[in-house]
Amino acid sequence: MKAAGRSVRGGLRDRLAASDPGLLRLTAGLRTVGAVALTLAVLAAAGFDVTHMVAGAMSAMVSTFAIRERQRGAQAVTLAVGLPVALVSVSLGAVLSERVVVGDLFFVVLIFCAVYGRRFGDRGTALGLIGFQVYFLSLFVGASTGTLPGLWAALAVAFACSALVRFAVVPVTPAGLLQRLRQAFRARLAQLVSAHLALLDAGPEDADKALADVREGNARLHETALMIQSRLEEGTPDESTARLVQRRIADAEIAAERLGLLLLSARSAQRADTLTLHLPGAPAPEVGRLPGPDDATALLRRDLLALRALVVRTGTGGTAVAQLRNRLLGYRDEENLPPASPAVRDVFRGIGETARAVMGLRVALEGPQDESDDSPATARSREELEAEDAAIDAGEEAEAAEQPKGLRRPTTRAAVQVSVGSALAIVGGELLSTNRWYWAVLTCWIVFINTASTGEILVKGYRRLLGTVFGVVAGILLAALVGRHTWTAFALVLLLIFAMFYTAPLSYTLMSFFVTAMLGLLYTLLHTYSWEVLVLRVEETALGAACGVFAAALVLPVRTDRRTSELLVTVLERLAEVTEAAVGQLSGGPAGDLLDKARALDQALGDLRSATQPLTHPVTPLRARRTTARYVVALLETCAYHARSLAATAELLPTHPSIAADPRLRGAAGRTVRNIVTIADRVADEEVTAAVDTGPSIASLLGGDGGTGRYGRITDRVLRHLERLDEAVVGLARPLRVPVRSPDR
Repeated sequence: MKAAGRSVRGGLRDRLAASDPGLLRLTAGLRTVGAVALTLAVLAAAGFDVTHMVAGAMSAMVSTFAIRERQRGAQAVTLAVGLPVALVSVSLGAVLSERVVVGDLFFVVLIFCAVYGRRFGDRGTALGLIGFQVYFLSLFVGASTGTLPGLWAALAVAFACSALVRFAVVPVTPAGLLQRLRQAFRARLAQLVSAHLALLDAGPEDADKALADVREGNARLHETALMIQSRLEEGTPDESTARLVQRRIADAEIAAERLGLLLLSARSAQRADTLTLHLPGAPAPEVGRLPGPDDATALLRRDLLALRALVVRTGTGGTAVAQLRNRLLGYRDEENLPPASPAVRDVFRGIGETARAVMGLRVALEGPQDESDDSPATARSREELEAEDAAIDAGEEAEAAEQPKGLRRPTTRAAVQVSVGSALAIVGGELLSTNRWYWAVLTCWIVFINTASTGEILVKGYRRLLGTVFGVVAGILLAALVGRHTWTAFALVLLLIFAMFYTAPLSYTLMSFFVTAMLGLLYTLLHTYSWEVLVLRVEETALGAACGVFAAALVLPVRTDRRTSELLVTVLERLAEVTEAAVGQLSGGPAGDLLDKARALDQALGDLRSATQPLTHPVTPLRARRTTARYVVALLETCAYHARSLAATAELLPTHPSIAADPRLRGAAGRTVRNIVTIADRVADEEVTAAVDTGPSIASLLGGDGGTGRYGRITDRVLRHLERLDEAVVGLARPLRVPVRSPDR
């Protein structure tokens, strides 16, 4: 019974880790709720009235979510500096509340400074956010000079409670957070293997859903890998350890994605295109029974279950786990493959390579393992991993990119835009309500946060308005249920605050819903609740979103097309860098920092994916552009997958006995790199007339056999990645309207 209980708890823990990598959302929710609850308890015990308790609760919330630095010392400094900023802000809000014109002008200046402060990093962003939100708080609670002493005390209590909860009650250290992210990676890798199992067993009617689950599993695994890479420097004791973990995470991710592609190819009548794994909504190839002996499916199912067991087990696991590991790693040797068709044998090889990546990941995360039960195949794999680990060198620091100046600087442009939009929102808000005009300003401010183009602001404004409308309905119902029961209302406020922060990274619409429902309860506590107030909230929200979009479209605008084109050029440049460096190393050139280049490519692709959301949003009327944007992003993800695979293979070159440099690769892959640069030049400047070149396959350029006769199947894998990358780059030219030139022209 105890073992079963531990198993259930472990399963729940793994599912939670997979759904919330690093428990970041859970931590944010608990921290904020804890700070607010502690603030309310202290203020209530001290005899403060409801207005001051509301002010304290909102201050605790702001002082908790505004701090984003990763190091605890930096967090403490920002929190300490934030308190005087908050005291000055609430004081000015109270003093200027009776001076309408001067107060409005100051509010606009404060907004400009708050947004402009983002150029100074996390601390500048946090202090600007605290200054703006506390000034808004003074308007919300109707602060006056007579109430300032009580508000100062409430703010001081709120910041102290926020610090206590952050550093003592719900502490987060970089090492602890990285450990939870590693656990999340392992859980998501296990979920992806489960998706592979479902794809293996899927009938023709279930193939599309199974493929969609594999796509989602790949995307979630990649998301966690990027989160881990962003935390490595703070969470690991030295740079060598960080690079080791980075390499093993990349190996496991690439091996798992390749296993899914091999399995899909084996089940389909035709070879599955890599694009199939990256294009949302693309139908699955026609699937049938696995070719080969009848027991091939049973063997694959058994080995995928064994692979999942290797992923989820921690520690040594005993003799049973060692036997599973030995069997799976044995598939890396040709003589151990079961009799089957070539496509099915490729799947078994993929399982062996994934098992090797899992073993390397386990060594990197947990340290040396028990080797007493190793088979010869496992011993060889372990020797390869040890040789690779010994070859890790510290990478050179990347040069800082030149930043634009003046109005071209993103923070300056955003500060000007949000200031103009807020000025319009103040004027319009005053016309709607002389008492609650600030809601329009708040919406205008919020739609500019973490956005960089007019389209992104439009989508964010639409989502906020949608969440607000439904939140108003919920607020009406909750206010009717609560009535004048103060502590019941505060309890519901805490619940809504947790839901707001837990869902914020998942859905901006949901977050807006919980915010509006919470505000309905706060109005009830302040005895200012009415149907008219909540309807006015919707009107002010719509006005603020409209002012934000108007300012973004007319004041120093960054069109969505321009923004996506700039990011697309960046992705292509990073892709060319990774491909050229990897091919150069595979051709015998000097070793470079390939994994860092691949990470920069992934980050650039993530930025592009976010920027194309306005183009791919379901409500967009431009269906053709939506289809094109999705197709281009999917092609780029395919290119990035093959480039990452080449980089990972090139990193093994100095130590892996099965890989040798082939000088012919540089010349054969030169066309691919030139084509990537040509497309980037054409996207950056439509006047460029250069064309993308097509021609003989890379295998034929290598002399027919692709080198497979000399170096074996791993070199053949390099050749396949190069050919798929070359095909994807040529395919990318067509939707981007870059001319394609055949060799006979």
